[in-house]
Parts: sequence; structure tokens; C-alpha cells
Amino acid sequence: MNRFSLLAAGLTAATMALIPAAASAQIVELGKTPSPVSAPVCPSGVAPSQCYIILTRTTAIQTISDGIKYPITAKQDGWIVSFTVGLSKLSSSATTERKFLHTLNAAYGGEPELALAVLKPTPHNYYTVAAQSQIFRVTPFLGQVLQQPMALPPTFTQFTALPIKAGDVIALTVPTWAPVLSYNLSTTKFAYRQSRAANCTRAAGSQTAQLTVGAKPTQYKCNYLGTRVEYSATEVVDTPPPKNYVH
Repeated sequence: MNRFSLLAAGLTAATMALIPAAASAQIVELGKTPSPVSAPVCPSGVAPSQCYIILTRTTAIQTISDGIKYPITAKQDGWIVSFTVGLSKLSSSATTERKFLHTLNAAYGGEPELALAVLKPTPHNYYTVAAQSQIFRVTPFLGQVLQQPMALPPTFTQFTALPIKAGDVIALTVPTWAPVLSYNLSTTKFAYRQSRAANCTRAAGSQTAQLTVGAKPTQYKCNYLGTRVEYSATEVVDTPPPKNYVH
């Protein structure tokens, strides 16, 4: 079942029952590196038509951030309870922003959308979707870094925690488009991969995002150096019951 919210407003009672000793559990921020998640901006002197901050119709894995390889990999079993994402303000002019929204919505099949995915890696950069959140439209949040705590609008469903196993990675899925890329960064310190294996120098001509839990593995062959996908996720690590637990 697809499950998603931009931020966790809290765990459901059923979810809490699945996480022993949640109040004292270890909290891990997957993807957290010295450079905090931020809302992308076009590099100085770059015209909007040449600004590559838009991720389109794909699932993305951050493979290097601040020189740290695969910072979005879980080291222990647990539950993803929230995530943070940076969304660019397309323009400081409301009129220009509306024009950009119209153009991008028409080109990529609708409003900007995001989902969080838990991926199980297999050899040669192939990944299978182990769990995935619900998809949400994020137009109202452009220009913001969304992170917990935050009061969610009534149209946003509360987050249902996603299970994750040690070795799984967190990815950001974009079924349409989203302005989440910071680029012109160090090519040795930042890189990410997309869920496709061809035509890597141009935007995806069709849907390449991994949208189905349990579908056959997809190869992430398109590798982009010097670019960061602005997201991270919060994991509550599984806590075993104490040895003297008698229930």
C-alpha cells in the first residue's frame, strides 16, 4: 500500500504498537551531512532556461553528500517516521512563477509531486521498492524546507511509518516534477543516481519513477556528479524489549 505525508505529524496507535519502547528508541537522521537540506537556487548568473534544479519523472538516490557515500542507507532495522525536503522558489515574481508552473505542469504531466521510497539494493545498482509512501502535491510549499515539527494542512494525511531494514536506502520519487536539485557542487563530494539506464543527458521522455512496491528491480545507471537531491529522512531504530520483559 502506498503511504505518504511530507512530514510526520505523529505515529498512529497501531504503528506505535509495532515499535517497542518508542519513547526511548534511537533516532537516526538518514542523509544528514554537514551541509543541511536547503531550498535549491539557480547558480549566480545562470538564466532560468539554463537552470537545472528540476527533477522529473524518476526516483532518485543520493549516493554522495559532503563526501559521505550513501548517507541515506539504514544501518539498523527500524521505521521511517518523517522526512525533510528542500523545494525551490521558482521565481521571486509571482507572475513569472505562475508561468513556470504552467509550463512545467504541461510538460511533465501535472503539478509537482513527491513520495518517499524505501529501496532494497541488489547487485549492479539495481533496486526494488520495499515500501513507499503516498504521493502528495507540493505546489503550496515551493521555496520552503519542509521539516518536522509542522502543523499539516487538513488536506495532508498523517504519516504512517515505513518499515526499513539494515542495508535499505531511502529515495525520493517524483512522478511528475519537483525543484529539488542543487547543482554546480563539488563533483567529488556530491552525486546522485536516477532510476533509468539510458538517455541520461536529457530529461526522461517517459515515466521512469519506481511506483510499485515489490515490482522487479530497476537499474540506477544514470549517475550525476556535483548534484544533490535535497532530502533526508528520520528513522526510529528498532529497540528490542529488555531481557526481563515478562509480558
